[in-house]
Amino acid sequence: MTAELVRGQNHPLPETRLEIRVSIGKPIVAGVTLSDEQGKVRGTDWVAHPGSPTLPGLEVPRQAAADHRLAVDLDAVPEAVHRVNVLLALPVGVGGPVSFGSLAAPFVAVTALDGSEVASYTITDLDAESAVVALELYRRQDAWKVRAVGQGYAGGLADMLTDQGLPQARELAGSINEAVAQGLARSVAAPPPRSADEARVRTTGQTAAPGPAAPAPGPDSAASPQPAPAHQPGDASATTGGPVNYTHPGRQTSAPPPPSPAAAPAEPGKAAQPVAGDATGWSMEERLYNQVWGMFEDLARSTAAYRSAVDFAESRMEQELDKVLSDPRSRIGNTGDVAREAARAKHGLLVDRARAALDRDLGQLAAESEVVEPALPLAFAGWDSPVWHAYRTPMEIPMALRLGDLHLPERPDLHIPLLVRLPLERGLWIDSGRSSGTDSLADTDQLRRLAMDSAVAHAARLLAVYPAGEFTVHVIDAAGSAAGALSPLVAAGVLDGAPAAGAAGVSAVLAKLTQRVDLVQMAVRAGAADALPPDLDTAEQLLIVNDFPHGFDDRAVTQLRYLADEGPAVGVHLMLVADREDAAEYGPLLDPLWRALMRLTPVADDHLADPWVGHAWTYEPPMAPPGSRVLEQVLNQVAHARRTGGR
Repeated sequence: MTAELVRGQNHPLPETRLEIRVSIGKPIVAGVTLSDEQGKVRGTDWVAHPGSPTLPGLEVPRQAAADHRLAVDLDAVPEAVHRVNVLLALPVGVGGPVSFGSLAAPFVAVTALDGSEVASYTITDLDAESAVVALELYRRQDAWKVRAVGQGYAGGLADMLTDQGLPQARELAGSINEAVAQGLARSVAAPPPRSADEARVRTTGQTAAPGPAAPAPGPDSAASPQPAPAHQPGDASATTGGPVNYTHPGRQTSAPPPPSPAAAPAEPGKAAQPVAGDATGWSMEERLYNQVWGMFEDLARSTAAYRSAVDFAESRMEQELDKVLSDPRSRIGNTGDVAREAARAKHGLLVDRARAALDRDLGQLAAESEVVEPALPLAFAGWDSPVWHAYRTPMEIPMALRLGDLHLPERPDLHIPLLVRLPLERGLWIDSGRSSGTDSLADTDQLRRLAMDSAVAHAARLLAVYPAGEFTVHVIDAAGSAAGALSPLVAAGVLDGAPAAGAAGVSAVLAKLTQRVDLVQMAVRAGAADALPPDLDTAEQLLIVNDFPHGFDDRAVTQLRYLADEGPAVGVHLMLVADREDAAEYGPLLDPLWRALMRLTPVADDHLADPWVGHAWTYEPPMAPPGSRVLEQVLNQVAHARRTGGR
């Protein structure tokens, strides 16, 4: 159960590997300071901030944002550290709010790695403060606890760091503000706020289905990285037949750049025309990203409302039928038959009304999808999008990547792109075993080939969306069984080297990547990034392992687990193509590895659980259309850009 803390209250931490989540609705800066037993910050190398986001056991976001995730590994924090202070501050000199008093109360949560909340704290009573110490994690008798602090500073970061005993407080505060300002300057200016007349409102003449509301959203979702409360179809606001505002309270929408010509206003009684980019964000890419996840939330909530209304109708019918059967008077004449027919008629009416409300919502989402899908940028688009035929090597890393599509059985043709942030926070496990979506006639070899084809398609997308030379792919194919599937990567020459085969090949690749992780970690901890060997490849690294665990001994498995745990923080990512049953011989040794990776399937499968509203989403992999050569063409251009330095 989550501990909801008030100012000054503490709570024990059951784990040392945690995530701290911050939400406020406007871009703010998040950072961390380390302090000794006396509460003093010994130097600038004890501060993690956007300009220097990593410390031993800690990583903070690199720019200002409305939502933050801070990674914490308390076991890796130096022994001299007794407190880890989580700091929040408003960006300076960017035209934003100047005090927390003008914003919603910041919400901070400490969560386990599986997303479950350990403790949360809503920071209230802030006024003129522009910086605040939100939480502190502190040692107490060889254990760690969290305390809600909420100490604000009207003088901003400089006063906060000075209060913590940092001699170079003002200089560091200036450099932090400069790094944040430079990050914001690279983004498109925030869109202007939308007036009430321009609000994104979908109108309907339908009445909504009665019944209980859908479950409230939880703190996290396996399928939705940014869950937010959504309008509940079927609540009291929809029963009048008037306009229904489908804007999420947490999904604040802002007017996109006006189309040319300007979109006509909606006619009375009809839904407003959807617009691509109709979500808040600093750039069109961010607005489209937020709009896609807003569509996901709309679909999840509308479907949850429908299922809830149907359950309510069935429960009500069962109660009325039980009442009829328990009444002796129903046995006289046709009284019982009339009562049963009435109960069934009410059930049918409620279900029909719920389905009508769902169809209305899904129709609007389908119309929005038809507008949004063609407007998606390269990294968000499917392989069948025309943008791939005009492919040019990008100059910057995108904020997210499409890993496939999601849909629900109520509307299988309504697909929502599954977008994940870049760089990848988790590795990928491409499941080559049987699943609920597997054709019963498909044999093991077919499934393994499909899984490897899917892995190649994912790798090609990653290579394509990174600037030239900033993404390197290694392959381990111990038995040499994936030569056919790997041919697009090999023929284009985009791999770091030939696929490694045999025990010696496995050992060599793993040794190379574990050494890279060790070197980068040491350089980061020492603050000496310029001391890295000149021949070290500083690009993001992806290791594809086919038919795991074939060819792996215990030492190799241990190295792979190390890469899964420590690699993402320093740019090394895994993609395993494996059947879980084949690895059963290792027993619980591999369980942490499976939990650390995101499972994807090479065929459509409803394996993505969504604890937010309880749905099981059907996932479809992003495969190129049959007969299309788009993947080979893109890989050839990637290889050409690497040879010519991006030209």
